[in-house]
Amino acid sequence: MLQALIFDVDGTLADTERDGHRPAFNQAFKEAGLDWYWDVALYGELLAVTGGKERINYYVASYHPELKIDVNFAVTVAMLHRDKTRIYTELLSSGRIPLRTGVKRLLLEARATGLRLAIATTTTPENVTALLKYTLGEDSLDWFEVIAAGDIVPAKKPAPDIYFWALEKLQLKPAECIAFEDSENGLKSSLGAGLKTVVTINDYTANHDFTGAATVLSDLGELEAPYRVLHGDLNGEGFVSLATLAKL
Repeated sequence: MLQALIFDVDGTLADTERDGHRPAFNQAFKEAGLDWYWDVALYGELLAVTGGKERINYYVASYHPELKIDVNFAVTVAMLHRDKTRIYTELLSSGRIPLRTGVKRLLLEARATGLRLAIATTTTPENVTALLKYTLGEDSLDWFEVIAAGDIVPAKKPAPDIYFWALEKLQLKPAECIAFEDSENGLKSSLGAGLKTVVTINDYTANHDFTGAATVLSDLGELEAPYRVLHGDLNGEGFVSLATLAKL
């Protein structure tokens, strides 16, 4: 029997990569006096790397390898990531990063029926807190029994560790939960933990390989704005509900 829903954050709950993280990275670079600029295409490439600090390291290794020899490089990366998080939070507080279609509705339905909620993400706890606070309200952190985020486990997605950690805290088996992801790395992570997974694509992940997903959708859908099914037959009403998930 379904006991819990476990959500990824970036790209799944909201289009944070497109509307938040990329602009925030660029602003942090500008404030630091760097001429780096991550356009849409480049950021799509960098999304193959999970984790903000890891993404900066990958970019430097690929495009500015000479900087890696700087003894202060690690400090610079930490500073850039700290400033990027601050800028990202400012974007959230201004209401410029809304939740994706159907997310709030499904969360409220789960709460109304007593279904347990959790988060499993590689983004920082601060980013999770800010997104929930500014989209769902001050008390929304309490909606989620477990929030597995950031560096709580050493190996980030596509490793399954973050999901194993969440399952351990929930004291549930994979068969009692459904995960929600938006990317190939996220799906590899959830499948590696044995979780049936619903994928909702976004602009950056539309061409990813989602082999193994229970279903691949455009979004979670609403009655007046039904989802598009890209893979898997839900026999649903155009929006993902608890009844829809029970069919999985």
